[in-house]
Amino acid sequence: MPYPSQVSREAVVAQAWQLIEADGAENLSLARLANSLGIKAPSLYRHVGNKSSLLQAVNLFTSQRLIASLRQRAAQVNGPPQEQLVALLHAYRSFAHQHPNTYLLAFTNTDDALRPDEDLLEQMVLPIQALITAVSGQENSLAALRGAMALVHGFVMLELHGQLRRGGDLAADFALAVHAYLQGWQSVQ
Repeated sequence: MPYPSQVSREAVVAQAWQLIEADGAENLSLARLANSLGIKAPSLYRHVGNKSSLLQAVNLFTSQRLIASLRQRAAQVNGPPQEQLVALLHAYRSFAHQHPNTYLLAFTNTDDALRPDEDLLEQMVLPIQALITAVSGQENSLAALRGAMALVHGFVMLELHGQLRRGGDLAADFALAVHAYLQGWQSVQ
């Protein structure tokens, strides 16, 4: 059993993230988390004050991983901003599908105590807004960013909850919706 001081806050959050992804947030307990880390439950309080603090840290971790995934994908595309945005929105959808439980926890909760710091989240999204500015223009960039996020999040939520049941190729439908959305912003400029 590792000595509790050898377990970092980052390790606690990462392990909680893994457990939530595997079994859902409703099945996470501090006792189970401590057991999976090989420490006693009271030792967790050195790293997280309570379960709400832990879930807030997990939500921040999820947000950071999503943004890192988006940045990595954008760096792989050398084309014009619209092509980079298409790649970003597809990467966003892929992330949500690969990590549905932590995605849902981070982006559907209504408890303010579970939300990561808004200023930090804003700083994380600014590089994406810079890309969308090239497509929509500076004046429209915030509206275009919000619309793009609503498009991808809404589509993902419908998919994750099994609401798109009329058949067809959902990946192709998503690609078409993204393309049409970005083309629309070009015509507004």
